[in-house]
Amino acid sequence: MTGANRGTGRAGPSPPAVGTAMPWPGWMRRVAPLLAGLVCLGLASQTAGAARLTLEEVLAHADQPHPELELARAQYDLARAEQQLVASQRDFRVTLDAALRGGRNTLTDSYSPDHLARLSVRKTLWDGPRHEAYSEAARLESEARALQMLDARSQRRLTLMTRYFDVLLNDLQHAADTEHMAVRFVRWDDARHRMELGELSAHQLAELEAAFQELRLRQQESERRVRERRALLAAAMNRPDELPTELVDPPLPQNDRPLPEFDVLLATMQAGNPALRMHQQLLAAARNRLLALRADNQPMLEFESEAATYSRDTTTRDHIRAGINLVWPLYTGKQRDARLAREQAALHGLQAQHDKLQLDLRQSLFETWQEIQYLRNVARRAAKIEADHRDLALERAQAEYELELRTNLGTSMAETQVAKLRQRAVEYRLALAWERLAGLIGGPIETIKTTGEVHK
Repeated sequence: MTGANRGTGRAGPSPPAVGTAMPWPGWMRRVAPLLAGLVCLGLASQTAGAARLTLEEVLAHADQPHPELELARAQYDLARAEQQLVASQRDFRVTLDAALRGGRNTLTDSYSPDHLARLSVRKTLWDGPRHEAYSEAARLESEARALQMLDARSQRRLTLMTRYFDVLLNDLQHAADTEHMAVRFVRWDDARHRMELGELSAHQLAELEAAFQELRLRQQESERRVRERRALLAAAMNRPDELPTELVDPPLPQNDRPLPEFDVLLATMQAGNPALRMHQQLLAAARNRLLALRADNQPMLEFESEAATYSRDTTTRDHIRAGINLVWPLYTGKQRDARLAREQAALHGLQAQHDKLQLDLRQSLFETWQEIQYLRNVARRAAKIEADHRDLALERAQAEYELELRTNLGTSMAETQVAKLRQRAVEYRLALAWERLAGLIGGPIETIKTTGEVHK
């Protein structure tokens, strides 16, 4: 009679046949149909997707079409179009005027045709610093939006990694919750039989059933999160109709790379962070636009040539003419002042955003740097010690189960699963911290060359 059935009056499992594998413990045989049903239910509720999806395959979607990338690309295209528009301000402008008309004057005192066709060509020759300032502003804006696309790609990688690890962690959590629920189910099932034999009261049975139902509720909630996290991963990949089924647990060898000193990382971030560089370019573009507006009341020179034909010739009409025009806006009311005030306010807003971003990035860099040290030096070691302890506890529980001394094998298996979850959670969190650090400095960590101390 096994330890799981001792004291219940029920016969133990039949001895294994010669040449067959050792049978499962009694409690595992009893909950196997329950576990199989839960697994089948979970698989049936998921849409079929790519088999054994890897992290590299998921990260490959960072460059593929997605609304977040398309928004950044649209802003870049808008800036490029504005740059082309500014560049075209000094192009030749060709205009054709034509009219079919008639009229009368004091010389003829009768109505006569006065048709015309005129071809005009104009080109701005000089307008002070306005064109150069506007052109530089448009160029800087275009470069800023290109950096925004780079930052959007970096954020996409971080999002994809987060969703990928969320699925793996929730799978482990679901397995641990299922183990715990199975253990409680066995205890409750044993208690029902013992109550029939008069060994337990109805109150004690109710307590065991309440504990089982609580764990069953937790297991169902984790199963819901398993499906939910897969849907989030599919959405991040821009494939909402293709929920992944099986994900490969990545080895993550780069978690052990050297960590540069904070001052080195800070200098690298200030020089290479794409979001910070984008705001610096936007600030420079705003300053150039302000410079162009301040020169808006300066004179400009324009070349003009014209070829025309008329149905009524007069001495004041030229069939061909050419010349240089001086255009000097002497007074435009309050329009210039209003435009200057608007651009100045926009510049102040951009400066405030830039300063706030610098503070936020510095704080984020410091927190990420500290997090990597904590995870590698403290959390990883603690998780390993806990996992080793649970492995030893499981071996002891298996030995005691075979000797029919105790019945806590199921609990040990569940706690071993939880220890594995915590160990992998540390590695996933560490990988995300490294990816976040790479996004902050604007490139791979390996590109940093430093002779300072590194933390291992």
